Amino acid sequence: MKRICVFAGSSRGRRTEYRDAAEGLGQALLRRRLGLVYGGGRVGLMGVLADAMLAGSGEVIGVIPEAMVSKEVAHAGIPDLRVVRTMHERKALMADLSDGFIALPGGWGTFEELFEILTWAQLGLHRKPCGLLNVEGYFDPLIQLVEHAVIEGFLGAEFRSMLAVSSSAEEVLDRLASAVPPAVEKWIDRAEV
Repeated sequence: MKRICVFAGSSRGRRTEYRDAAEGLGQALLRRRLGLVYGGGRVGLMGVLADAMLAGSGEVIGVIPEAMVSKEVAHAGIPDLRVVRTMHERKALMADLSDGFIALPGGWGTFEELFEILTWAQLGLHRKPCGLLNVEGYFDPLIQLVEHAVIEGFLGAEFRSMLAVSSSAEEVLDRLASAVPPAVEKWIDRAEV
């Protein structure tokens, strides 16, 4: 792996532990000499993560839609800030530039980006590992939802393993490095169609 895409909140959240985790993930990426691909913002956990990487002279690629640049949320300190037209282009470029994905705590945008990249993996559009940095149990309800989807038959048990989960940045990176995404041969039961 050369670069990890990180989905993160445009807010810092209420707990200082979220900010600390974003900085810690940046430091872990630096120690492993991994580059960062992220949403290009200077605000929230996105900005904290980018600043941690920049402080250590790490590779940072920001990808941001034009509309967000005009709202002055683009990180001016990123040497490689790529401006795209749409959110769809943003996500596609972030995926192309990355060898794996991690979600930090965030809101709708973080959830949407994570679920889209997991859906692409389930459909066999990529075989890149995905993980959650589960800071202070932030993602516990999401993990419960995934388990519920498996129990109720809406998500195959083999796809549950696509998501590496840890409260430690080092551990989630270890799990991404050793992940073997499930082979996708058939994802729809043709008898039900």
